[in-house]
Amino acid sequence: MRVGLLRAVGAATALYGVTVTAVPDLLARPSGLADADGRVAEATRVSLRPLAWRDAASGAALALAPEGPALRTAALVRIAADFGDAVLLGGTLPDRSTRRKAVAVSVGWGALSVVGLLARGRRA
Repeated sequence: MRVGLLRAVGAATALYGVTVTAVPDLLARPSGLADADGRVAEATRVSLRPLAWRDAASGAALALAPEGPALRTAALVRIAADFGDAVLLGGTLPDRSTRRKAVAVSVGWGALSVVGLLARGRRA
């Protein structure tokens, strides 16, 4: 397990989640969930906050869990969330280009956690 990589992914995810919880437009706009003028509906903001908070919580768990089973479980939760995002956002966002970007980002973050979980290496 590459503990340092998992901790970095966790910290980045937690920071992103807290930031998007506070400012959901940071996720809504690149996801194609804003109107033609770039405005994001309040209902969209309300809907995105729990997703962002999930990222904050799972990222914090990954960053802070003790090595061993707790860290493995936190990594698996993060992997499931990222690959789940790829499937769900990839199938539901408004346009093809946005769906592709969302899948790439989600799979990329999930893959980092997979590498961190499965790679042999020096422990932090």
